[in-house]
Parts: sequence; C-alpha cells; structure tokens
Amino acid sequence: MKVNDWIHVIAGAMIMVSVALGVWMHPYWFFLTVFVGANLFQSGFSKFCPLGNILRKMGVPE
Repeated sequence: MKVNDWIHVIAGAMIMVSVALGVWMHPYWFFLTVFVGANLFQSGFSKFCPLGNILRKMGVPE
C-alpha cells in the first residue's frame, strides 16, 4: 500500500474508534473525531499532512 492508502486507513480507523469511545466512554472523545476530520480537510487544500510525512520517514512507498 502507498502513503495515501495508509492515510485513509489510519484516519478512518481513528474516526471509528473515537466515535465509539465518544458514545460509550465520554463525549470528549468526539474532539479526536473533529481533529482528524479537520486535518483531512486542511490537507486537501494545503497538500500538507503530518501523518504522510511520518509514513514517508518510516519508508512507506509514495
């Protein structure tokens, strides 16, 4: 898998986990959902994604 594929997988997993935690544990977990969504939103415009940089440094192919 490539960097963009991993970004989608990790972001989707984080959103699902944070929604589940927000429903079952404490509503403050929804802030993680907002953070991930906002990061995806800004990366669509600026083409800067911190997770993408981390994955590239870990050797994930472009």
